[in-house]
Amino acid sequence: MTQDVEMKELAAPSNSVASSSPSTLQHLKEIASLIETGAYAREVRRIVRAVRLTVALRRKLKPSVLSAFLNFLLTPGSEVHSRLSSYLPKEDEHDMEVDTATSASQASAKHSLPELEIYCYLLVLIFLIDQKRYNEAKACSAASIARLKNVNRRTVDVLAARLYFYYSLSYELTGDLAEIRGNLLALHRIATLRHDELGQETLLNLLLRNYLHYNLYDQAEKLRSKAPRFEAHSNQQFCRYLFYLGKIRTIQLEYTDARESLLQAARKAPAAALGFRVQCNKWAIIVRLLLGEIPERTLFMQKGMEKALRPYFELTNAVRIGDLGLFRSVAEKFSTTFSADRTNNLIVRLRHNVIRTGLRNISISYSRISLADVAKKLRLDSANPVADAESIVAKAIRDDAIDATIDHANGWMLSKETGDIYSTNEPQIAFNSRIAFCLNMHNEAVRALRFPPNSHKEKESADKRRERQQQEQELAKHIAEEDDDEF
Repeated sequence: MTQDVEMKELAAPSNSVASSSPSTLQHLKEIASLIETGAYAREVRRIVRAVRLTVALRRKLKPSVLSAFLNFLLTPGSEVHSRLSSYLPKEDEHDMEVDTATSASQASAKHSLPELEIYCYLLVLIFLIDQKRYNEAKACSAASIARLKNVNRRTVDVLAARLYFYYSLSYELTGDLAEIRGNLLALHRIATLRHDELGQETLLNLLLRNYLHYNLYDQAEKLRSKAPRFEAHSNQQFCRYLFYLGKIRTIQLEYTDARESLLQAARKAPAAALGFRVQCNKWAIIVRLLLGEIPERTLFMQKGMEKALRPYFELTNAVRIGDLGLFRSVAEKFSTTFSADRTNNLIVRLRHNVIRTGLRNISISYSRISLADVAKKLRLDSANPVADAESIVAKAIRDDAIDATIDHANGWMLSKETGDIYSTNEPQIAFNSRIAFCLNMHNEAVRALRFPPNSHKEKESADKRRERQQQEQELAKHIAEEDDDEF
């Protein structure tokens, strides 16, 4: 019971419930034993391992297996057992007899630990979501959250964080995400008072997702700025936080901070989280284009992302060339994709960058060009394209986008000769930013180092351990005598 159990998939025919159910049920019992050991020893790492093992069994969960597991772990007829059993469909009598016989052959044991009760809620909730029974999942998640409010144990925090996530997911899948916003705020307040930092991370991300789902960016920024600050405990939650922060910064026109947050989220995300990294890269590409940068071609050719990033690759090509007509055609061609990604408003902002890029290319190519030709090359489709071209050129000159002057009398744009960039401070600024990035990455790598607790004590012999304990007792006695002398 005190050892971590390694999950091993037993070979079994897929069409035989009698042969496959006992192996899955046995794995669940071993996970329950692991949770029980972690609860009594107050070792959170065992609870974390139990959650990871449960993810591996997710696709094997069946109603018969869950019913047998609930009968094994909970007292039949109790309130929790009756509620959770009501969410499970009734299987054939043959399957139920197999599970009953299997569970009866095991040593029957009933547990009253809150950790095991919460774990049962988590299992049933995952099963309901996988079966797309979202309304029942809402009811189950609401009951689990009501039970969690009465439990204040640090060993429950890991299970509670998972329940918070599926609680929000079940309401999001049914389109009722706004209903639980007040409840999530109350849960975040409870987690803060209980110093449940993992719960605070999870609930803060869920609240940010809730606000951003309804385009409430101001409320999301107010919550984020006033939320308690602490060191991140979960890499997954930290990546989500960086992604939401990048979206908020993008909408608020703070593109430099948004780019750093989005790129960091994509870099820190696990390799298996392909969908999350695709979303981070989509927003990062738009932000870099808004900053006037052109992303590298290798970014669009990452494994598994070529098809998803294809619309953004064509969009980047249009911005790079500065062709306003091509930009319009790409925006219309992939309008459905951009709407699904919720980046339509950002792409509208890119029109100004496309015009500026085209104007910069014109100023480099021509020392003198008429404003009418500028309007023709930029493909301006307004009623008075020459006047619009003149105002666009004037604004670009004022913003230092191009180094040119306007001859209003003749209707010309006169470009100045390009100076030596190495005579300016631009190389120094670029080099300094690269050094700062490398130092920041080094510091994060050092902080990310983790060592197992008491690893230096596990290899010592019994004699050395006895000697060390004796020295510690003598030291404690000596300190106590010194304290008595001071009084």
